[in-house]
Amino acid sequence: MENNQNDSKNSIETQSGWEKGIVEKLAFAALKEQKTARHWGIFFKLLTFTYIAVIFGVAIYPQFKEEIGSGGKQHAAIVDVIGVIAQGEGTSANSVIEGLHDAFKDKNTKGVILNINSPGGSPVQSAYIYDEIKRLKRLHPDIPIYAVVGDLCASGGYYVASATDKIFVNQASIIGSIGVIMNGFGFNNVLEKLGVERRLLISGDHKAFLDPFSPLKQEEAKHMQTLLDEVHQQFIDAVREGRGDRLKESMEPEMFSGFVWTGGEGIKLGLVDAFGSVDTVAREQLQTEEKVNFTPQDHLIDRLAGKVGASFAHSMSSLFQDRELR
Repeated sequence: MENNQNDSKNSIETQSGWEKGIVEKLAFAALKEQKTARHWGIFFKLLTFTYIAVIFGVAIYPQFKEEIGSGGKQHAAIVDVIGVIAQGEGTSANSVIEGLHDAFKDKNTKGVILNINSPGGSPVQSAYIYDEIKRLKRLHPDIPIYAVVGDLCASGGYYVASATDKIFVNQASIIGSIGVIMNGFGFNNVLEKLGVERRLLISGDHKAFLDPFSPLKQEEAKHMQTLLDEVHQQFIDAVREGRGDRLKESMEPEMFSGFVWTGGEGIKLGLVDAFGSVDTVAREQLQTEEKVNFTPQDHLIDRLAGKVGASFAHSMSSLFQDRELR
């Protein structure tokens, strides 16, 4: 009898413990659901706030940019040409031209300074910038445009600079490299030594010209040299047009050979005009201490879109973590 009572008591305690466990699990699950709901609420509030901020930014960005750009004072407008000039790079024709347009459009711009530190790059991109500078000079004859060279202004960088009214350098600046280059490698002998057979099918006798795994054909090399010479002559003509009588070609027969010179030698040869920095050119040529940089930066919308993406990723990560904990 006593044993039966003990068994019954243990059974009741076991059932009670089981029910208590179920209740605890349900309570824990409810808390998790509330936490998840709070995360979703925060996410949607943040999303709504960001959406409103983006709309507001779209509405005020042009005016904001104009007010910051002008600063309410007459200034020297700076546009950077830094690094390799190429499409898709930070210094492309599109970005430089956008900066030039904004600089010339600003009513308080006294003059434009191209801040150049570039080894060159695409002749096409450089030519686009050159042509646009010439066009803007015709449209705004009262706004001078100068180039100021840092460490390097070579090849396409000098192509761009030659379109400006004057070029200023440091004594140690490197300028010039008026030429065109195309290079590559040939691996056909390597394949022979390795016993590798090159299988190449083409339609058109010269479709695979300059293929690095095939011997160089003189006819193809001559064709490419003709193209390079044509682009080189376009470069020379642009420099002669931009620099005019200032060039001392008689002093240096190798002026268009691809050689480079220091800033001091460049002044003697008429490749550049004088010594100067961005600060001294703004102060002495444009008579202003105020400088505003018009180089295009990340747009406000792009920055906000990036933050929206980051917030979304963070919120989703938190939600998935909660799911895994459950």
